[in-house]
Amino acid sequence: MYTVRNFRTKRELRQAVARGEEVRLYAPGLRSHVQNRTEFVAGPHSAPHTWYAQVILRDGAVVKVK
Repeated sequence: MYTVRNFRTKRELRQAVARGEEVRLYAPGLRSHVQNRTEFVAGPHSAPHTWYAQVILRDGAVVKVK
């Protein structure tokens, strides 16, 4: 699973969530929409994944990065 925006680092993801930006997730090839749950994401998209994060979703948007 990935974030819609291609964050280069986990820190960038954390900062965006802390600023209150709406961060959404997607899974290539899957059509299910994630709503209220815990998910695991990886990044960046096109390069070998250099970071992984556990995130908490509320109403489909990331509200916390662990």
